[in-house]
Amino acid sequence: MKLNIPNFITIARVMSVPVIFWLLVTGETRTAFFVFVAAGASDALDGYLAKRFSWQTELGAILDPMADKLLLVSLFIALGVAKELPLWLVIAVVSRDILIVLAVMVSWVMSQPVAIKPLVISKINTLFQIVLVATVLADAAFGLGLGMVRSALVWITGTLTLLSLAAYLRGWFTHMTGS
Repeated sequence: MKLNIPNFITIARVMSVPVIFWLLVTGETRTAFFVFVAAGASDALDGYLAKRFSWQTELGAILDPMADKLLLVSLFIALGVAKELPLWLVIAVVSRDILIVLAVMVSWVMSQPVAIKPLVISKINTLFQIVLVATVLADAAFGLGLGMVRSALVWITGTLTLLSLAAYLRGWFTHMTGS
């Protein structure tokens, strides 16, 4: 296993997750916002360094998206606990990820491993999840009065989450049935 600077940056992002979670549930929204921004910047930095200096590793290819997903799911849960996001959306986002992981695990157990590759709808979904979390954190931290924007982003993110899940499950069913 090869560790390099981008991998260490990714590991630092993973380590920021419980810090941000704790900050949110204890009401330290401004600090949580800034740590979230730093985590986002670290994601951009590790990707840039890996590509610029050809420091891509198998570990990084697995760890980076896992770190991103861990960060987002944890933030959705923390913002749900803090009543900054509706419970139905938190359940939808978390359930989508659990169902995708379970589908992949079932395919492995059944000796029909499925290739994991992000779909366009999934990338759009992730973008809106990030925008929603950033908007909610900024609004909660600085009182920006973004209620209508937040509401619109909640519904867009909810819709994209369901569309993304449907697309992944359709691909999984097609893979598993061989049709």
